[in-house]
Amino acid sequence: MKLVMKFGGTSVGTGENIRYVADLVTKYAKKENRVAVVVSALAGVTNNLIEVACQAKKSDEKRIQTFTAELLKKHTEAISTAITSKQIQKEVTQIIEKTIAELEKVLTGICYVGELTPKSKDYVVSFGERLSAPIVWGAIKDLKFETQCFTGKEAGIVTDSNFGEADPLMNFTTHLIRERLSPLLEKGVIPVVTGFIAANQDGIVTTVGRGGSDYTATILGVALEVDEVWIWTDVDGIMTTDPKIVPSARMLPQLSYQEAAEMAIFGAKAMHPRALGPVIKENIPVRIRSIFHPENPGTLITKKANAKVTEAVKAVAMIKDVAMLNVNGAGMVGAPGSYAKVFDVLGKNNINVMMISTAASEANISMIIKRGLLGRAISNLEIALLERGGIVSEVSAEDDVAVIAVMGANMKGTLGVASRIFSTVAKNGINIRMIAQGSSELNISFVVKEKDGIAVVRAIHEEFNLDKI
Repeated sequence: MKLVMKFGGTSVGTGENIRYVADLVTKYAKKENRVAVVVSALAGVTNNLIEVACQAKKSDEKRIQTFTAELLKKHTEAISTAITSKQIQKEVTQIIEKTIAELEKVLTGICYVGELTPKSKDYVVSFGERLSAPIVWGAIKDLKFETQCFTGKEAGIVTDSNFGEADPLMNFTTHLIRERLSPLLEKGVIPVVTGFIAANQDGIVTTVGRGGSDYTATILGVALEVDEVWIWTDVDGIMTTDPKIVPSARMLPQLSYQEAAEMAIFGAKAMHPRALGPVIKENIPVRIRSIFHPENPGTLITKKANAKVTEAVKAVAMIKDVAMLNVNGAGMVGAPGSYAKVFDVLGKNNINVMMISTAASEANISMIIKRGLLGRAISNLEIALLERGGIVSEVSAEDDVAVIAVMGANMKGTLGVASRIFSTVAKNGINIRMIAQGSSELNISFVVKEKDGIAVVRAIHEEFNLDKI
């Protein structure tokens, strides 16, 4: 098989873990598989880089030097544990030292200028993967396998210039990746590629969004025309719900792309929501596997749902840290473009709307947004729409809510699913604050008070016997 394997921050969190990853990769390479590897930054490093970059605007050089010294210590410790050969240790350490010296210069520049732009922020956070990938490369080389290390830019991933959430230019990217990596795979060389980071057409570093190493893996998978993309993580696969809420939650052996996308958006930690985009078009399977239980085949994500599973509902998820925003106004009734004005205000202030519900009367619209953005949303809507004495008469909010999402491909066309869901919620004496269902019928989402969220998830999981899937 031709495979792309992606390893997240937990998988490469320590030197021991990196050695384990190298053993795992070479185990599959020994079986005449052709393997390309994508790696995230060491656990916690990306968050630390973001924090220090934001502090650098008002910090001093001493704080930057302390941070880079700690970062060097963390990575050199990982090198000494992951790699046994002194020569390879020395080679990787030199790369790490040079990279951290470059990082220190960048942070010092931000400190002097007193400004952190999206462009410079992308450059700073790219260092996490640029420090982890050489260590993984060194560990694989230490096991006597041919391997080469690439940044996403060097591998050929080209994006637009939307720093922080860049989109790949797939035709150009595919051409470059095939030109640079395909000959290596054919020779049995294992390319190790940094996840998350790429470059625009001018060669300036960009990132494809937090958690974007999954995205890098599927981009490579499409470009290299692999048999499967494997996302190695710390869970066995995609579950029927969060096992911390329902201990009897089961792993789902197979899902369709649409089901997996819904579950990723609604909090399934196994994959990044944007990552499925490239593989859907080319129909390349993705497999979610546990690095701690490699004997488990995990969850396979393909074009079609598992035909053997006939249950309407496959999973239930809860999203916390959200708020419900309500906009009311008699002036919205029959006024073309009134909703557009509301969304225009939110969009201009970088506030994403996760869920929408509106009544046929047109006098009210309810939206779910991230809780941390609530203050900004209310103030900007009031300034833009209330003070003009126009279409909106009131903007209100509830910040103690949670979204419950019930999902499954077989919900489409199955009668009585919604009534069972809402009857179950009612039997538990819980009030529903808002409901939304798309025309795909893959997902019914509704809002309850956050204190009731866990009880609702457990009740629905039990009602649809999800522990027996």
